[in-house]
Amino acid sequence: MGRGDLSDAEWERLLPFLPVSNRRCGRWRDHRQVIDGMLYRVRTGVQWRDLPERFGPWKTVYERHRPWSADGTWERLLQQVQAAADAVGEVGWDISVDSTIVRAHQHAAGAPHRSATGPGVKRGRTARTPARIRVAEPARPSGGGGAGGEGLGRSRGGFTSKIHLRADGRCRPLSLIVTPGPRADCTQFKLVLEKIRVPKRGPGRPRKKPDSLAADRAYSNGPCREYLRRRGIRHTIPEKTDSQAARLRKGSRGGRPPAFDEERYKKRNTIERAINRLKQYRAVATRYDKRGYVFLGTATAASLVIRLRT
Repeated sequence: MGRGDLSDAEWERLLPFLPVSNRRCGRWRDHRQVIDGMLYRVRTGVQWRDLPERFGPWKTVYERHRPWSADGTWERLLQQVQAAADAVGEVGWDISVDSTIVRAHQHAAGAPHRSATGPGVKRGRTARTPARIRVAEPARPSGGGGAGGEGLGRSRGGFTSKIHLRADGRCRPLSLIVTPGPRADCTQFKLVLEKIRVPKRGPGRPRKKPDSLAADRAYSNGPCREYLRRRGIRHTIPEKTDSQAARLRKGSRGGRPPAFDEERYKKRNTIERAINRLKQYRAVATRYDKRGYVFLGTATAASLVIRLRT
């Protein structure tokens, strides 16, 4: 076992949830060797072609990471490991919310646009040139082509992406979403909160509702608070200064100030510590992936390792 590879105990926890080959495309290379190769790249940020030989052919490793990112396999693995942890009370359901900017390397730019005639057909230069059928890519999230569609944007930090995440009370990510860097935090609040889905180990619906939530002023607006009230989620979000001044100007028509628990808000540092853990992985701290769904898979794989090792 090399440095950063899965230990025997971690492998035993992950093994029951791994996909099984349908044997239509031949035998798969050993899962453990390939996953260790994927995690080596996530940890070090090296180019795929520079993977050490002990992980096998680099293209085999990449061609398993890409479809697993596209079809949600990494997210399902994370959910199953979360479910096993929740069954023994290892998930803290007093969650926190935040986002972090990730600087995009110049290699992350230049993803080709999808063809207007469909994902599997590439037209020639003239009408007389026959269409060439490409290898069909697996189903993937919406987007594709253009910086915005791939979760890339220009901001004060330059060429950036943003990871919106929710972390439990033990500094471990529960759900993630990737957007362009300039995207406001509050616009992704509902999406990433609804992405929390921890299955039950027995019969019953998966758990989606936390016990409480803490967030900073970026989420202090009417739609976010209304959504939390509608779902019955206790929350601690400080009120913005301009919102407080506007409420006071209205007098009795401004309503009561939102409740704020200072002691609960002090525990919001768990999300900052979760971000620090996530950015220990160099392929997450700096984005090298051209496709947004591949970068999301990279960040989810890092979150999975954090869950297995804490």
